[in-house]
Amino acid sequence: MEFFRIRKDIPFMRHALVFNIISLITFLLAVFFLATRGLHFSVEFTGGTLLEVSYAQAPDLTQIRKQLEGDGFTDPQVQNFGSSRDVLIRVPLAKSTESSKVGEQVMASLMKVPAGTQSAGAGGTAPGMTPSLKRVEFVGPQVGKELAEDGALALLLVVAGIMLYLAFRFEWRFALSAIIANMHDVVIILGFFSFFQWEFSLPVLAAVLAVLGYSVNESVVVFDRVRETFKKKRGMTTPQVLDHAITSTISRTIITHGSTQMMVTSMLIFGGPALHYFALALTIGICFGIYSSVLVASPLVMWLGVSRAQFVQAKVEKQEAVV
Repeated sequence: MEFFRIRKDIPFMRHALVFNIISLITFLLAVFFLATRGLHFSVEFTGGTLLEVSYAQAPDLTQIRKQLEGDGFTDPQVQNFGSSRDVLIRVPLAKSTESSKVGEQVMASLMKVPAGTQSAGAGGTAPGMTPSLKRVEFVGPQVGKELAEDGALALLLVVAGIMLYLAFRFEWRFALSAIIANMHDVVIILGFFSFFQWEFSLPVLAAVLAVLGYSVNESVVVFDRVRETFKKKRGMTTPQVLDHAITSTISRTIITHGSTQMMVTSMLIFGGPALHYFALALTIGICFGIYSSVLVASPLVMWLGVSRAQFVQAKVEKQEAVV
C-alpha cells in the first residue's frame, strides 16, 4: 500500500557525511549529559513507599499531587489503579524520615486535600472523599538496584538478539550498522531524559525497549530493499542502490510511523501523568528511529563496503567433457 510514489530517487547518500556528523554531535551531547547529570530515577529504582488508597467517589488526582508536594513530598507519583476510585501513590525514599512513618504522613496529607466541587463537611473534606488505606509497601534501595540491573540486562539481551537476527538475515555489515543506529536512538532518548531531568521509570524503560524493536523494523525494511535492488539492478552504484531503497520505502515509512505517532500523541495528550513520560520516550524514539534507519545505518553500510557481489553469486561455467 502506498499513498504516493516518488519517481526520481532522492540523493540521500550525497549528504551522508553531514548527517552523520550531526548524529555524532547529538550522540556525544547525550553521553555528556548522562555522564554529568545522570538520570532522575523513579521510586521503583531508588526505593520509597507505595500506598493504595480507595475513595467512595472519584478523587481529583491533580489536587492530591499538589497537596503531597505542598507537604514536602518530592516528585510523588499519583495515578488511578483498577478504577477511578482507587489511587496508587508512590513517594520517593526520604533520608530524614523513617520509612514506617511515611505512610502515616501521606494519609495525613490526603486528609487535607481540598474537596473541590464536592460539598465539604466540618473537616474540609466532602462526604465520600475520605481516603481509605488498602495497602502500604516499602520498596528498599536494594530492590531498586536489582530492578536497574535487570533492566540493563534486558537491554543487553535485546541488543544481542537484534545483532544475531540481522547477521543471519543479511550480513555482518548490516547487523553492525543497524545496532549502531539503534543504540544511537537509545542513548539520545536517555540523553533527553538526563538533560531535562525527566523521571525515568519502568514504563520509560519499556518504551526504550519498544523503540529498539521498532527502529530495527525500519532498518530491516530498508536493508531488504537494498538486497533486492542489488539483485535486480546491475548498473547502479552502491550509493545509488541505497538512495533507491530509501526513496522507494518513504511512503511505507510515512504510513507506519504516522499511524503509530497518532496513537502515541493521543497518549501524550490524554494519557495523563501516568503515561506522559512513556509516550514522550516513544515520540523521541520514533522521530530518531526514522532518522537513524535512513541517515545513519545506510551510510554506515556503504562505508563498510557493501556491494552487489555479496548478494549475487557468480555463475560457474561447466566445462564440457572431452571425448
